[in-house]
Order: sequence, then C-alpha cells, then structure tokens
Amino acid sequence: MIPSKSSPKPQNHQSLVFKSAIVSRLLLLALILLWRSLLSPYDTSAPLDASCLSTNTSLPHSPEEKLLWPSMASAIESSIVWDGVYFVRSARCGYEYEQSYAFLPLLPLCISSLSRTVFAPLVPIIGKRAVLGLSGYVINNIAFVFAAAYFYWLSVTILKDREAAFRASILFCFNPASIFYSSIYSESLYALLSIGGLYHLVSGRNTIAVPCLALSGLARSNGILNAGYICFQTMHQTYNAILRKKIFLTMQVLVSGALRCLCIFAPFLAFQAYGYYNMCHGHFPNKMRPWCKERVPLLYNYIQSHYWGVGFLRYFQFKQLPNFLLASPILSLALSSLVCYAKSKPEKFFSLGFRASTKEKNSTAVFFIPDTGLRSNVTKTKGKSSSKIQENHNLRPKKQMMKGEVPSEQSESYAEIGYLSVCVLPFILHLGFLAATAFFVMHVQVATRFLSSSPVLYWFASYLMKSPVGRRWVYMIWAYSAAYILLGSLLFSNFYPFT
Repeated sequence: MIPSKSSPKPQNHQSLVFKSAIVSRLLLLALILLWRSLLSPYDTSAPLDASCLSTNTSLPHSPEEKLLWPSMASAIESSIVWDGVYFVRSARCGYEYEQSYAFLPLLPLCISSLSRTVFAPLVPIIGKRAVLGLSGYVINNIAFVFAAAYFYWLSVTILKDREAAFRASILFCFNPASIFYSSIYSESLYALLSIGGLYHLVSGRNTIAVPCLALSGLARSNGILNAGYICFQTMHQTYNAILRKKIFLTMQVLVSGALRCLCIFAPFLAFQAYGYYNMCHGHFPNKMRPWCKERVPLLYNYIQSHYWGVGFLRYFQFKQLPNFLLASPILSLALSSLVCYAKSKPEKFFSLGFRASTKEKNSTAVFFIPDTGLRSNVTKTKGKSSSKIQENHNLRPKKQMMKGEVPSEQSESYAEIGYLSVCVLPFILHLGFLAATAFFVMHVQVATRFLSSSPVLYWFASYLMKSPVGRRWVYMIWAYSAAYILLGSLLFSNFYPFT
C-alpha cells in the first residue's frame, strides 16, 4: 500500500472500492459455504423451527408443507446461527420473549418486508424460514457494499486525501469483523446508516443525515451515540456565534442541535416504550418484571444486565482472559490511534478542538461555523488552497520515504489534510468512548465487531501504512484482517463462539 507508479488513478478509486466490497462479500460467502461443507457445526439446533406463540402471524408454520428444493432450504436454515436466530424469529413471529427485545427491530422489519414481497414466490420452493434467512443475507451484503461506498466518500471529505481514503476503504472492505457483515447481524445496516449519515452531516445535508443517524439507533443501540457528533457541532457553532455576539444565531444553533439530538434518540426510545407497553402495561404489580417498576424503566439495560451479565467491570474475571486476548488487537489499534492523535496534536485533542487555528476550523466549516452563508464562502475560498495542498501532498511521499521523514500529515503546512487534521477529532472522541465502553462494560470479545464500523481505525491504519516503516505495518494489518476473516468464518458459521 506504499504509493508507487502502479497506484490506481483517483478517478478509479470509487469503482475499485465498490468492486472490492462486492469481492469481499463473495469471498466471505464462499468461505462460509466451504467451512460448512468441511466441518460439522458445534450446535446442530439451528434448523429447528418452533411454532410462533401467536397465531396471528402472516407466515404460519406448517410442518407438513412440501418443499420443491428441501436441500437448499436445509442449507439456508442451518446457517442461521447465534444472533441470527433471534433476528429471523422476530421477523417471523414478532417479539415474543423479554430477551428478544435486545435485538432491535430495523433488521427484522427489513427481513420481513423483503420476504413478503420480492422473495415471496420462493416460499413454496425453500420454505418460509429459509426465505427469511435468505432475505437477511441479501439485505446485509447489499447494505455493506453501499456502506463501503459511503465510507470512501466520507473519508475523502474528512481526510482530503484520496490515496489515504482509498487505502482506508479497502481495509474496511476486508475488516476483521467481516463475517458479521455477511451474516444475519445488524452490523451492515448500522454501518450503512451511521457512515452514510455522517457523510451527509459533514456535507451539510442535515435533512438526510438526521434520519439516517436516527435509524442507526434502530439497528444497534450504539446508534444513539451518533448524537455525539451533533453535540460536538452544536458546541463549537455556539461558541463561534457567541464570539461574534450574535444572540439570535446562538439560540438558533442550540435549539437546532437539541432537536436533532432528540430525533436521533427518538426511534430507540420509542422501541423501549413499545417493550414497556407489551411487557408491563395491564399487568398487576405483583406480576410485573422488576424493571417495570424502575423510575426509568429501560428494558434494554435490564436485558443486557440480567441475561448477559453486562456491567461495569463485571467481565473482569480470570476465566475471561482468552476473550480479552481475542479483543486485544482491535483495542490496541483503537488505543494507538487515540494516543497518536493526542501526542501529535495535544492542543487540539485536550481542548476538544477549541484551540485549533482558524485555518484548521475553516477546513471543516460544517462543524465549526454556524452561519451557512459564511460557511459557503469559506468552502469556496478553501477549494483552491486545499486542492493545491493535496497536489503537493501527493508529490512528496517518495522523497519523504527516501529521507525517512515523518508523513506529510504531521507537517504544519499540511494540517488541513490527513489523519491528524482537526476534522478527525469528533471521530476520535467517538471511538474513545466506544473503546472504553467495550473494555470496561461489555463482553470484551464483542469489541472486534463493535468498533469495526468506526472510520478512525481504518484512517489510522492507512496513516501507519504511509509511515517510514509502512511496509511492516502493511503486513501486520493485513495479517490481522486475514486471520480474523478466516478464523471468524470458520468458527462463527459452525456455531462456535467468535466475538
């Protein structure tokens, strides 16, 4: 990944990322089929299909149905493992049990919709549950391809370096948690909505960004943390408006930020209210579940704590050491990215960006400047200068490698582009919070997929590849990704535990 004469032209990057995303999904699906054919699954209960508790489902179970392609039906149903069992069950039967509410409804809704429309003619051929499983695979693999495209566009917008954006995007296509993006899990939908939402946010399109970020909270619970980007933007824009002594603009920024944050929280909170209505409403107090009587009855928190033992330091046990080792590569990469940024730009990091220069803030005007008119002028003004910086930036790497210098992103004259620019700061802060949560609160092995949609990890890896010892980092990063792709597809697809 060190720049060379054979590097693809910038105009080809987008199509190459799109093709790489497709190839990576085909590779994962091929590995799943290979390992399933070579090995017997640890848990053989995957094909079992109990009847729905409710008789009002539109897809009733019929044990006597005759299928035209039973072998394909069996293959698809046996591949529905781990969390996929809950997602497919919820798509077919709704939320029947308390613990099923831990699996948020966006993916089940998409699976149910696709199975009743596009794939409905396949029901007599492979059966209802297999159609639901097939719908899940199709949705997630297509969603990942578009998530990769959005990742490249976001990376170009933030880094302002097409080569670095391209390297990072290819790494994302073959990330260590790839097996979950090609299985019936919510990672692909979350990545599409969160990365796509962030791209539209930094592009100034709030009307698209806010709904995307809100829906990401219906895919995964950590989607509500995307409101942190709105808070970062509101904080800096309010400060800018106060310095300019514009009271009305200050109030406008604060109200707008609060409303957008509420919109992002709303879908997740609505689902919690739905769970409360189903599980608590109309029950006698002595028959209510404990969480129903809490002052703030959050079903999701109760499920995570009661059924899976999630809580602060609750996973810090000697027997969990292998799981900490399994998560150590992704956590080490996350920690290294934070430390590198903090050591290189301490004044920006520890001041949360308030001490960044005016020139640096103008490079990400959407985060720092509240006045759209002034922001557009800044954008036009910086267009020529940023393109000149990018041109110079692309001319320097070979000379730097010969001299053993630090990558040009570290040069003050290139502060507007690359991993160390102030544009990356909100993403750094977001990753720091996620990494701390994964290490101290969650089942730590989940960190690999929990952090896998964070752009910073791939931007930092791309930055390392450009360093004087870049070749060593290239081998280490790709070896890590390849090992986890192979190990994950082997273990996960055969119902063995993996993150």
